[in-house]
Amino acid sequence: MSGHSKWANIKHKKDAADKKKGKIFSRIAKEIMVAAKAGGADASANPRLRSALAAAKAANMPNDNIDRAVKKGIGELGNAIFEEIVYEGYGPGGVAVLVECLTDNRNRSSSEVRTAFDRCNGNLAASGAVSRLFRRQAHFILSGAAADEDKLMELTLDAGAEDIDCEDGYAEIWAEPNALEAINNVLSEAGITTDEAEVMQRADLMAEINEVGLASSLMKLIDRLEDLDDVQRVSHNADISDEVLESLE
Repeated sequence: MSGHSKWANIKHKKDAADKKKGKIFSRIAKEIMVAAKAGGADASANPRLRSALAAAKAANMPNDNIDRAVKKGIGELGNAIFEEIVYEGYGPGGVAVLVECLTDNRNRSSSEVRTAFDRCNGNLAASGAVSRLFRRQAHFILSGAAADEDKLMELTLDAGAEDIDCEDGYAEIWAEPNALEAINNVLSEAGITTDEAEVMQRADLMAEINEVGLASSLMKLIDRLEDLDDVQRVSHNADISDEVLESLE
């Protein structure tokens, strides 16, 4: 998947500069609430909650925030009501885009997501139009000394890692969703801190983007969508050439 890791690196550097911790914690808290509401507060019997707690741990989310989100989810601190909605669409260059939302106002979410696509040369599509191109996978991003390919392979392959890609001081690890907790644990036990750890959508079929203008427009769309309060995560299938990505750094 040429260009995918470099894209992730550019996005990660930007996020590190902005460091939207509040947005990150809010997103994870919503996921914890929904998971707890659906499957209860016992993480050992609730796989979705275990994944959400692993993501919270990777993001260094305070324990008080985590406990409060669990209690809200099970109704001890009010009744958290969020609807899960996935919007599908096409960005510049025909790139497939999935937008996962947790919202308490469907009309607001729909309007904001549609506006983002419209203003960034994209368009929404019917349900099922692009989701067939994706599958859910556990995803990790590491940086600096932690991005050691040999060390990561040694630690994580037995824990379920399927794909490890290291480049320019950043590393990505992909695995089946149920391996998130095991990989997170072996990394933690080795004293390795992850920058991101979550279950997300990964594209199986990529769309090549070889024009700077298209790549720039696509990044603007992704940024705009990720800034929306109701959006949990945005996935796409862009395969951007190294030359184009370097020009955008």
